[in-house]
Amino acid sequence: MDIAAILLLLVGVLIAVGTIERKVDRADRRSARIERKLDLVAEHLGIETDTLVPGLDGVRGLLRDGKKIPAIKAYREATGVGLKEAKDAVDRIESDMS
Repeated sequence: MDIAAILLLLVGVLIAVGTIERKVDRADRRSARIERKLDLVAEHLGIETDTLVPGLDGVRGLLRDGKKIPAIKAYREATGVGLKEAKDAVDRIESDMS
């Protein structure tokens, strides 16, 4: 294989990877928008979504003990959400407890 063919193959792979990354980013943004809308609907209807997730009693217990970081970790393990979502949710739970 000569150098031109290798470069052409490399360019093709880079284009494919870029396309896939854009599609994944778009899907992530769309998913985040849908989640925000669902949160707004649940809030409007007065549905406390935190009560629907098992294991949140442990999160509340950790917050009562002043252990916020372990509470965030426990929330992530119980729900499977990312760090920012877990921190925001634990902040909401903490403010509701006050």
